[in-house]
Amino acid sequence: MARLDFEAASLELQQYRQSGERASERVAYLASRIIKDGYSAKLKDDIWPFYEQAVTAALDVGDFRLADECIENLKRRFSSSSRVQRLVGMRYEAEGKLADAQKIYDAILEEDESNILVSKRQIALLKLRGLKSEAISALVTYLDTYYSDAEAWIELCSLYLSVHAYQKAAYCLEELILLQAANPIWHLKYAEIMYTLGDYSLALKQYCRVIDLHEDHLRAMYGIQLCASKILDNGEADGTTEALKELATERILATEVNQCTIDSIKQVVREYLSVA
Repeated sequence: MARLDFEAASLELQQYRQSGERASERVAYLASRIIKDGYSAKLKDDIWPFYEQAVTAALDVGDFRLADECIENLKRRFSSSSRVQRLVGMRYEAEGKLADAQKIYDAILEEDESNILVSKRQIALLKLRGLKSEAISALVTYLDTYYSDAEAWIELCSLYLSVHAYQKAAYCLEELILLQAANPIWHLKYAEIMYTLGDYSLALKQYCRVIDLHEDHLRAMYGIQLCASKILDNGEADGTTEALKELATERILATEVNQCTIDSIKQVVREYLSVA
């Protein structure tokens, strides 16, 4: 086995920590070599973030021996640290001891309910265990503090959809649209929920928002065609709605993208949005 270049290895690991890239296989390999070849002491104060990084990577690749060795070293130095306890919880997760991991996360959050990393692990674990109601409650509590976490809102939306709570899921999308109004994905998901709820006018408006934000979105075109058809069938339409249906149908049936058709749709979409 070739001799390890310690300076290059420690620099590479530091760069992974700074960038947030996990690169688990590579990190686990380098960490194992540094420990095995007796270079740990040369890391000095960097030894503690090194051990934490190594644990995460080792659990990702299933190297429990490396993970346990690093956890034990951390526990000797930081016996009451919530960060170390979080790693212990992750070790339990990797073994499939989900209830034990849950106890650790719950205990940490009793001491510090603002611990973001543990809150997210707790929620993920509740979901993994099939405890949807508990996961929803934990996410609602989390979002009371971290309102701007878009990933948490979409996760809560997904959970609500899984239990057919469409109105609550729609509320999550409304919050996401407030946070990221220029993201067409949120408008699309909101439109689909509104269509499911039978609010075809609002669904049509949101599908039109997608087209306004996206040059050519075929799924939104289908949505426009469906919503416009429903509105026409209910006798609630006007000339703009009819035009939207015709243009969306033309785009759906087209074998090639026609820029003139797309431009025409966007023009009618903006006219519709201006008065909707």
